[in-house]
Amino acid sequence: MPETESQGRIHTSTATVAVLPEVEDVDVDVDENDLQIDVYRSSGPGGQSVNTTDSAVRITHKPTGLVVSMQDEKSQLQNRVAAMRVLRARLYEQRLAEQQAEISAERRSQVGSGERSEKVRTYNFPQDRITDHRIKLTVSGVDRVLGGDLDQLTEALAADEKRQRLEAQTEGAR
Repeated sequence: MPETESQGRIHTSTATVAVLPEVEDVDVDVDENDLQIDVYRSSGPGGQSVNTTDSAVRITHKPTGLVVSMQDEKSQLQNRVAAMRVLRARLYEQRLAEQQAEISAERRSQVGSGERSEKVRTYNFPQDRITDHRIKLTVSGVDRVLGGDLDQLTEALAADEKRQRLEAQTEGAR
C-alpha cells in the first residue's frame, strides 16, 4: 500500500516475465550420403569449352529438397566447392529460421497478456501473506521471499509439477 494512499486502498499491478534458454549455435554438418550430385554441361556464353566439358554442378540435399546449381567457374571442382558453400549457407539459414520460430513460439506460450485473470502469485503486504494461485499455496513472510528465500515456493511448485507428470503418465498408460 503506497504511503501516499490516504484512504487505505490496496493497489494492484501485474507484470509478465519470460525465462528462455540461451540460443545455441546452429551447426551445419552435411552428410555426403544426403546429397545427390549431378554434373552437366554449362549453358550460355563462355567459349568453346562450354559445350564439351561437364563443368556445371547441381547438388540436391535429399532430406530438405534444397537444390543448388553452380556453373560460374570453368572447373567442375571449383563449381562443386562453390555449390557446397551455397548449400551450407542455405541450410544454416533454414535451421536458424526454424530455431527462431521455435523460440518465438515458446516465448508466445510463456508470456500472457498481463491480465489480472492470469495472476500467478499475490503478495499481500498488510497481512504478510503470499498466495501462489497455480498450486493454491499460501505462505507468510513477504519480506523474506522478496529477499530471495524462495525455497518454500519452489519446492511446492516442483512437487506439483512432479504430481502432474505422474498423473499424465498414469493416464497415458490406461
